[in-house]
Parts: sequence; C-alpha cells; structure tokens
Amino acid sequence: MRIATWNVNSMRARADRVEAWLDRSDVDVLALQETKCKDENFPWEVFENNGYDVAHFGLSQWNGVAIASRVGLTDVERTFPDQPSFGKGGKDPIQEARAIAATCGGVRIWSLYVPNGRALEDEHMGYKLSWLRHLQVHAQTWLAEDPQAQIALMGDWNIAPQDEDVWDIELFRRQGLTHVSTPEREVFQTFLDSGFADVVRPHTPGPGVYTYWDYTKLRFPKKEGMRIDFVLGSPALSERVSSAFIDREERKGKGASDHAPVVVELD
Repeated sequence: MRIATWNVNSMRARADRVEAWLDRSDVDVLALQETKCKDENFPWEVFENNGYDVAHFGLSQWNGVAIASRVGLTDVERTFPDQPSFGKGGKDPIQEARAIAATCGGVRIWSLYVPNGRALEDEHMGYKLSWLRHLQVHAQTWLAEDPQAQIALMGDWNIAPQDEDVWDIELFRRQGLTHVSTPEREVFQTFLDSGFADVVRPHTPGPGVYTYWDYTKLRFPKKEGMRIDFVLGSPALSERVSSAFIDREERKGKGASDHAPVVVELD
C-alpha cells in the first residue's frame, strides 16, 4: 500500500495538478492539508472520478484537511478529542479545520495541519504548542490501548526538528525564527518518545532534503527549503515501511504548491 501526505495550499487552485499527480503517483491513500475551502466548495469530483473515496473537513477559506482513499475509508473523525481552539486577541475561540482521521486499508490515517506559531512571542505559538501537546497525549493513549495499532500521523507539522532541516540554521537562530525553537522541537520529540517514528527520514537522509520552499526570494531554485512535512508511524506501521521519498519534482512549474508530496511504501 502506498500512502502520501501533501499540503496543497488551496485544493481548488491546484485541482488539475492534484488529479494529474494522483494518476502519476499511483497512491492508495492521500492526506491533504491547507485545502482552503469549505466542504461545499471542495472539488469532490477530482477524487471520486478517479476511484477514491474522500472525506474533507473545511470550515472557511483557511486551513482545511482531507483524506482520499481507494482502499476503504471508514470511521471518519473530524478533530481529535479536546482539540484546542483559537481566539485572537481574547476573542471567543473557534475550532479550526486542522485534523481529520479515517481508517484506510487497516491503517488509521490522521491528516494534520499543525498551527504555525508565526513568531516566538506571538499568541499563536502558545496555541501551536497546546495543540500538539493535546494530540500527543491522545497518540500515546492510542498506543497504550493497542500496541499493535497501525497509525500514521501525517501532514504539515510546521516544525523543523533537526538543524539540517532548514537551509541556514544560523540565520534562523540569529533572527529568532519559529519552527526551530526549543519548545517546538521538544514537543515534536514527545511523539518520538511515545513510540512513533519518522518513517521517511531513514530513506531520505542528509542535509538539503526539504519538503517546503517559500514562494518568495527564489527559495526553490536557490535550494533554500525546510523539512516540515512528516509521516510519524506507530511501531506496527513502521515495521511495514519498505521505502519512502519526497516528490520534489511536483514543486516545479507553474501553479505548484509550496510543499512537495511525501510518499511512503508499506509492505
């Protein structure tokens, strides 16, 4: 079975590219993030016409997550229990469309769009850390309840857990940028300490291996990217991983997302 995750940065704007990539990549399950549409505006036909069942969770023109599967799609869950909400500047907090789960081919797939902290002192940073801590508690509980559970926590984590995961770590530190701060890296590590594993890195080692390149300042041709999209697998799922790759080619050309798809092969 082939599973993948991809922050498409607007599903409607990239419907043609997504459809072409599905045909070319032959994936069985695709977790999508940042679809940027409500359920009623989601292009369901892109998937359904190509043999995929699809579940989408979108509340506005921002955020949005989905799972498309041709190996079954059951037990859909929108948000995880007690998922934190956010209200800027003391406004009433609202739930954001950042997490959706479904069971596909015996694997519990979570498509996750982790909040961006924006700045180290921004209130979004506290929201991001709280969001991840709540998720980690549940992820640890799922493994405790069933050590043989096959779970994939997939998506845009908005964290670069290792120095080699950004093109210039000294620049990030000097400017006090997010994604590489100690609190962000520590909360990412709690998932690994719980038993989940980054199943892609062993197959895509080394510096300069990225999943995201900003649209500005010619970041992509300059190879100035970040590795922030991950597939964290439970122990039982990790044992099945035979290969993985980052489809950097999909970042090229007109109308590309600023993220590349990340693909995992399961025996």
